Amino acid sequence: MNETEDSKYIQQHLANERTYLAWIRTALAIMGIGFLIVNIHFSTNANMNGRSDQLVEMIGVLSVLIGLIAIIFSTIHYVRKKKQINQQTFTSALHLVWLISALMLVMAGLFFAYFYLY
Repeated sequence: MNETEDSKYIQQHLANERTYLAWIRTALAIMGIGFLIVNIHFSTNANMNGRSDQLVEMIGVLSVLIGLIAIIFSTIHYVRKKKQINQQTFTSALHLVWLISALMLVMAGLFFAYFYLY
């Protein structure tokens, strides 16, 4: 049986794949929450004014953007980690975590503004 580069580090590759799939689930959940807020707002006709409508639209657009950014960067992260595992040069990268965290704080601020100001 021939041993491939990936087969030397099966556990690490499986963990990398699980992490990637967790990021994908998180991205889909973020997008889903945005769609839910927009749908609830416009289907209930509550607080229908220009400012709240714009805020809800911003929440929807931002949630989709955050989800797409998470998918793109997690895919790049997965591919890089795969290569680093095989080369035994793995280093932890926090850029994705910081980026998504900052964007989620912005979205949380918009949620706060929507729910408590309107």
